[in-house]
Amino acid sequence: MTSTTYDKPLPIIDPGTRPFWDAAREHRLSIPQCNACGKHHFYPRELCPHCHSDDLQWTDVSGQGEVYSYTIARKPAGPVFAADVPYIIAMIQLDEGPRMLTNLVVPDVEAVRIGDRVAVSFDDVTEEVTLPKFTVVGA
Repeated sequence: MTSTTYDKPLPIIDPGTRPFWDAAREHRLSIPQCNACGKHHFYPRELCPHCHSDDLQWTDVSGQGEVYSYTIARKPAGPVFAADVPYIIAMIQLDEGPRMLTNLVVPDVEAVRIGDRVAVSFDDVTEEVTLPKFTVVGA
């Protein structure tokens, strides 16, 4: 685990998102899948956005995907992010279909391209919270 002091905002974990955060703490990427139509979706919600069924289950996914879109933050989103600039906020298209907004952790923000293959990594920021982030794979 990382240090016990983490100054950045933490997610609010509620009953609807707890399975996601529990899986992340175990270094697994788990997202809802609809039992009616078979499609995965993200962000977690009560109804499938594809067919509106409420017959959902949490399933582990590969954590593989590609950069769909991104931006380079050159100014911090607040003082606690100052040491991180420049950093990448990316929309990742998971191989299973859904898109996920996350951080892309790379040594050179200028080298990132749309379509780059990525894999999930996990940042244990507190004992209770692990943040899924992504890294570029197979240069």
